[in-house]
Amino acid sequence: MPQLNPNPWLFIMTISWLTFSLIIQPKLLSFMPTNSPLEKPLTNTKPSSWPWPWT
Repeated sequence: MPQLNPNPWLFIMTISWLTFSLIIQPKLLSFMPTNSPLEKPLTNTKPSSWPWPWT
């Protein structure tokens, strides 16, 4: 059965994961986000109650 032969796809998968882990991932992680969520001011707003017509 050709599905059980790991020779062609195992090498490609291993090389792909190594490329991603060693080359692409550190480049992506080096970028700094421009808008950090921690820099936003916290505002506590009290929600207004809904004016129900039957009360």
